[in-house]
Amino acid sequence: MPEPPPPSVVSASRPSFAEVDWPGATLIGAMAVKKPAARNIAANKRARFDYEILESMEAGLSLMGSEVKSLRAGKANISDSYAHVRDGEAWLVGAYIAPYSYSRGGGHDPERTRKLLLHRGEIDRLAGKLAEQGLTLIPLRLYFERGKAKIELGVAKGKRTYDKRRTIREREEKRDMDRAIRHVRRRS
Repeated sequence: MPEPPPPSVVSASRPSFAEVDWPGATLIGAMAVKKPAARNIAANKRARFDYEILESMEAGLSLMGSEVKSLRAGKANISDSYAHVRDGEAWLVGAYIAPYSYSRGGGHDPERTRKLLLHRGEIDRLAGKLAEQGLTLIPLRLYFERGKAKIELGVAKGKRTYDKRRTIREREEKRDMDRAIRHVRRRS
């Protein structure tokens, strides 16, 4: 039986399976490859403040070519948009995707209603939840995942003013506690 090569001959550029411990890494052949992270395009920052998010889910978007180009340039706004289920299909209303400046034939309408790509069971479940009093479907963030435009939707219930004040108070208390802990750790 032949002897294994000495350690100096073994290539150090390829980690073994046991050495691959990066989060989100996979082993393809003999090479460890990091999976690309989802690239955020737009986020609805006020959503978590104005609404209590009960459940979130991912949906695809049916887009035109000029819309995809504009999204890759990062020109989108979902802060004033919402989604609803109509005639057994889910739709995104009020999302602004800026016109692509190099598009041919005028491009697209920036605020057109866009179809959301979901499975039939997901649409039916959403329709049942949205039928409840006071629940709505709001977009939380818009991103690319493996080259496809995706949107994270949240089934949400609107917060009242006193709930918003409580959220602010809790956030400030947490910030003060973290600051005090950092201060104590610095002194010791």
